[in-house]
Amino acid sequence: MSATPTATWPAPLAPAPIRATVSVPGSKSETNRALILAALSDGPSTIRYGLDARDTRLMRDALRTLGVKITESADEWRIEPPATFTAGGTIDCGLAGTVMRFVPPVAALAPGEVAFDADEQAYRRPMDVLLNALRDCGATVPDEASTLPFRLTGRPDLPGGVITVDASTSSQFVSALLLAGARFAQGLDLRHDGKDVPSQPHIDMTVAMLRDRGVAVDDSEPARWVVSPGPIAPVDVDIEPDLSNAAPFLAAAAITGGTVTVPNWPEQTHQPGDHLREILTRFGAAVGRNDSGLTVIGTDQLHAVDLDLREASELTPVVAAIAALADGTSHIRGVAHIRGHETDRLAALETELDALGAHVSQTDDGLTIHPKLLGGALWHCYADHRMAHAGALLGLVVNDIELDDIGCTAKTMPEFAELWQTMINDSAD
Repeated sequence: MSATPTATWPAPLAPAPIRATVSVPGSKSETNRALILAALSDGPSTIRYGLDARDTRLMRDALRTLGVKITESADEWRIEPPATFTAGGTIDCGLAGTVMRFVPPVAALAPGEVAFDADEQAYRRPMDVLLNALRDCGATVPDEASTLPFRLTGRPDLPGGVITVDASTSSQFVSALLLAGARFAQGLDLRHDGKDVPSQPHIDMTVAMLRDRGVAVDDSEPARWVVSPGPIAPVDVDIEPDLSNAAPFLAAAAITGGTVTVPNWPEQTHQPGDHLREILTRFGAAVGRNDSGLTVIGTDQLHAVDLDLREASELTPVVAAIAALADGTSHIRGVAHIRGHETDRLAALETELDALGAHVSQTDDGLTIHPKLLGGALWHCYADHRMAHAGALLGLVVNDIELDDIGCTAKTMPEFAELWQTMINDSAD
């Protein structure tokens, strides 16, 4: 199920400081959680302004395979859960972490076998933590299964109960089990035993969305989440803009000395992308939010930074790209786990930034970036949308950068290249 290669894409230079207003589509993280919860609920619900991209299409198709009826019209989707989930199908996870992690606990509630496959690149992504947890919950998973592809056999009365995991490689393992926990016969008493779980805001988002639907979640004890068994209420929701996908656009203002506004930025949110406010300020940009949205104004300098991105690790590629243009050595910490994301992002960033002329070295949990005069080269995206965002960003100020696969941005923003070019065109007017 590998993606088809695409032609190279010359990253456009910024002819002037970027000055634009850019509306980004809905949050992938919120959209896919909302879809899962709608499928698990005890009645129909509506999702408005959900992200329509490869990851969320894969999620909708996965739920349809399990018997969920989804009716799409413009910016509104109607989700009707089945009385009992349907077994017997094969679910394509693509390269979507939320699909490969969030859907198996739902499939474990189906009375029979469900198969999971994905893009070949996804076969290296960690799955053993979740599959072991589902075995402990009462699902049948072959002993040899530890990565994609795999099969599992579920039951509508899956027991659940006390489950211990080491989720230090991905917060998605915690969210995946929490989302379905209320549907387990005994509920879920989930305990984490290991190093700190990364991306805590994503877990906070999951817990908040469960509580919004009437699910009782006790997270008062560190590294433990107790989900009471019971119904999940259907809730109609409006999806927030994807703040992480806003990162390259806002960063464009910071590196070109321009001004970019992203409308509808929430005043309060569980999205890790909200860390951009502090991150871009640390780099030296002026950042402010009002009723119009979040605005970033670039200044005449980009300062070196020392950042712990554990809670917002998905921002690492864009942050590393900015750091390669800064006035001194920068350090990114707390992101060892992104070696297991769509690609090994630390190795990919080291390779690609070095190819442009920077000097980058990996540490145990991040990167050290020494800026140098950068020159053009072919920027490899590794089928990773965040790597493509970083390459496009550098292309604004570095001549002759070409991306080998701009199409991979369709994972979360199919219109990325068009929005990027429009932003540049608006700045030249």
